[in-house]
Amino acid sequence: MPPVISVEHLRKVYGHRVVAVDDVSFEVEPGEVFGLLGSNGAGKTTTVECVQGLRTATAGVVRVLGKDPVRHAGDLRGRLGCQLQESRLPDHLKVWEALDLFASLAPGAADWRALLDQWGLAAKRGASFASLSGGQRQRLFIALALVSSPEVVFLDEMTTGLDPAARRVAWDLIGQVRDRGTTVVLVTHFMDEAERLCDRVAVVDGGNIIALDTPRGLVARYDPLEQVVFTCDLDELDWLGRVPGARRVVRRGPRVVVEGTGPLLAHVAAALVARGVTPVDLRVIEPSLEDVFLKLTGHLVDD
Repeated sequence: MPPVISVEHLRKVYGHRVVAVDDVSFEVEPGEVFGLLGSNGAGKTTTVECVQGLRTATAGVVRVLGKDPVRHAGDLRGRLGCQLQESRLPDHLKVWEALDLFASLAPGAADWRALLDQWGLAAKRGASFASLSGGQRQRLFIALALVSSPEVVFLDEMTTGLDPAARRVAWDLIGQVRDRGTTVVLVTHFMDEAERLCDRVAVVDGGNIIALDTPRGLVARYDPLEQVVFTCDLDELDWLGRVPGARRVVRRGPRVVVEGTGPLLAHVAAALVARGVTPVDLRVIEPSLEDVFLKLTGHLVDD
């Protein structure tokens, strides 16, 4: 089955000097959630806007559902859903009017009344856009992106402005969207969101894709070490470095961190028992996508 999205050597330059995207290539498979993960200004949004046909690439080839998104924008209308990072509607437009308007423009549109319930907007059905909070506006734009029952939906920082409970509801709903066969392109700077939702993640930095794999694949490739952490009052720790699988032992105040691979917790626990040491708060910290991002880019995502 051909990819839903194919991007080859995409380059976007603003003016004569500002290179926003530089030689980016990737494919998105049917029915997957594909993530573009990076800091603000990394080139994620520009890449997606070129894929959507909202911006014309300086160089490279982009195909969405087999078509050029700029030259065949009319053919793709209704087949793509887009939630942009920065959007606005007329202040006086009511929530239900916006959904009804968008649905009227798309053959085979979803029941917008169901979307009101799913995205927690039923109580705001008659509210004007101007009266909505930032989180409510964000949920409305996601619902508008889905109202056409698109084959591909682009979600750009979809949970920005949502409280933690609303974020988790949004994650569950996007999982349902994917389960119905819709391909999702998710632009995010939230590590937990990418780990939870994405089948594959492209790490974007400085206008380039510097790594691409499944979230677990990225962790296994770039930061496979787990940490066993506990508290004790031992002074001499060299023997912990000889535990099978241990790579490094670090003391941080009363806390001891053993980094390594394999069944590290079992080996550390056995070594502590053999020494007659009773650790406090013994636990494992698994390597995360944030660890990978920091290792690849040299900075945290919100730096």
